[in-house]
Amino acid sequence: MALLRSLSAQRTAISLVYGRNSSKSSNSVAVAACRSFHQRGTRSTSTVGEGAASESTRGVNGARFLHSGERPLQASAVVQPELVSGETVKRSTKQESSQERNPSPAGSPQRDPLDVSFNDPIAAFKSKTTGELIRAYLVYMICSSEKLVEHNMTLMKWSKNVLGQRLFTALMKATFYGHFVAGEDQIKIIPTLERLRSFGVKPILDYSVEEDITQEEAEKREVESSVSSAGDKKEEGSMPQYHVDKSFADRRYKVSSARTYFYLNEATCERNMEIFIKCLEAVSGATFGTGITAIKLTALGRPQLLLQLSEVIMRTRKYMEDMVGGQGNVLTHHKTIKDLEKYYATLGDNKDVKEFLNNVTSDKEGILHLFPWSGIVDEDSQLSDTFRVPDPQTGQMRRLISQIPPKEEEMFRNMIRRLNTIVKAAADLDVRIMVDAEQTYFQPAISRITLEMMRKYNKDKAIVFNTYQCYLRETFREVNTDLEQAKRQNFYFGAKLVRGAYMDQERDRAKSLGYPDPVNPTFEATTEMYHKTLSECLRRIKLMKDCDDDARKIGIMVASHNEDTVRFAIQQMKEIGISPEDKVICFGQLLGMCDYITFPLGQAGYSAYKYIPYGPVEEVLPYLSRRAQENKGVLKKIKKEKRLLLSEIRRRLMRGQLFYKPKGNYVPI
Repeated sequence: MALLRSLSAQRTAISLVYGRNSSKSSNSVAVAACRSFHQRGTRSTSTVGEGAASESTRGVNGARFLHSGERPLQASAVVQPELVSGETVKRSTKQESSQERNPSPAGSPQRDPLDVSFNDPIAAFKSKTTGELIRAYLVYMICSSEKLVEHNMTLMKWSKNVLGQRLFTALMKATFYGHFVAGEDQIKIIPTLERLRSFGVKPILDYSVEEDITQEEAEKREVESSVSSAGDKKEEGSMPQYHVDKSFADRRYKVSSARTYFYLNEATCERNMEIFIKCLEAVSGATFGTGITAIKLTALGRPQLLLQLSEVIMRTRKYMEDMVGGQGNVLTHHKTIKDLEKYYATLGDNKDVKEFLNNVTSDKEGILHLFPWSGIVDEDSQLSDTFRVPDPQTGQMRRLISQIPPKEEEMFRNMIRRLNTIVKAAADLDVRIMVDAEQTYFQPAISRITLEMMRKYNKDKAIVFNTYQCYLRETFREVNTDLEQAKRQNFYFGAKLVRGAYMDQERDRAKSLGYPDPVNPTFEATTEMYHKTLSECLRRIKLMKDCDDDARKIGIMVASHNEDTVRFAIQQMKEIGISPEDKVICFGQLLGMCDYITFPLGQAGYSAYKYIPYGPVEEVLPYLSRRAQENKGVLKKIKKEKRLLLSEIRRRLMRGQLFYKPKGNYVPI
């Protein structure tokens, strides 16, 4: 009754907005940019390979858009300046009818105009039953209670003990589980995937089962799996951030939005690989090749190996900086083999130095890598033998990585084998792989391995995507370097841009261990980093498009729940002439969060994704706990979503559509 009273109390308002405003570069500017672009990189003549079974591959790089012509960006309903509490957007009967039927020309898919204020409840929730809307409203009400959210895991366990397994499962499906999780297995999630698809939205699938272990057990596992059997040797030049510290061994510390894997044994990693492959099969079977599977590298191997590889990458940068000055990746210095020969000239005719120089990767623009990085994705290569550099004083070869015992070398090869197996399966099934970002002390290794997988598999289209966290100070530089590598080594580049999940943990760890804080100082600085990085990606896409090159060689997912960032991306696309038909930009949000952004985008013809978790009720409780915590932290967004939910429930009550059955006729691009 309280809900109905709240609904009845609302007043409504409406207005119209927006026209299209686009700008184009002059021909002379485009020609000059084209010449500059081709002077610096190799022009690709290949086209994107596309799955025969689908009208679309992934929206980022090869999704097929089924109608022609560039449609102007519009707003079908408009925001008043911030509406006072209790007020919502209301449409006339004529507008509502138009939105619900939205007739399209024969043979073309259904498309709706886009309200870039994301304030249209009909567009946001036309894919939901009224019962689902009421459930969503109740879930958000609970998430608004700080005390309930703070103790949510305890309350769920208590409820299970009191109600018993059957009633507890029913309660969860009627509330949190039903709202945030698609189903228990790859068969039961198919109706959800099909309904999403019918409303223009594609899936990123994630099997969200997590271990519910104590802090003590997490710390024990992490310390044991992060130290070599040869001991944790801190040699000269070692970096403290790439060594385990018990105080931060529980990687769940101050992290509410990211899933965490703790290494147990090699058999567990094999099971994780099999689960990821099942996700690929589920996506392929239900989405006609338009889906994605998210994976984490820490699920596939021993974290110690990622720590060691991350340290050697950063020590390589330091070695290059000491040699030539400046900061940043080896590639950014634009030094040649001759420059290195001059540097080592005082060492005389040294065989080791000559062999080292023969293995350096370079092109006409300079050195890309000091080591043959392809070796790290080669199952027959040894880490201990790969990362050696000449001592500039003695000429003797010195290791940048500690001697790794044979058993641990085998573990690293197993990790790479598992990743190769997953990516090969993805390529065969025409499904994309998104490698999630993790903590900064793992990330150099994760990014390098992911880039090598891109170079190996992204030859005709983007199969593998890396993830970049824009709250980090170095994100723009890292993305720029990786884009440059992709251009110079001629492979398709895929990136998911996120704000990030580990901010508080990263800051505390840096302060405690005495290394520079890697995180941007403010939220505004993070937003600026996100927009700057996205703009650079779009600029390069525009250059390729102007040069009649394959613009889909760069594919970007804007993975954000922030309306301003989504609007910024849409506006930037308009201003530089990139349309959804170019199939290079897509958008992504979590299932059960920000539906008012995802669905209007998908229904308007943009490439839109939902991150879809699934798994048995009892085993996804840690995931549900995190979602509750995350929603507590975004009360402003919850307030808007609650307002839109109430508006749509009220509209259906007033129109006699309480038993409305969603039926979409959209085709994802």
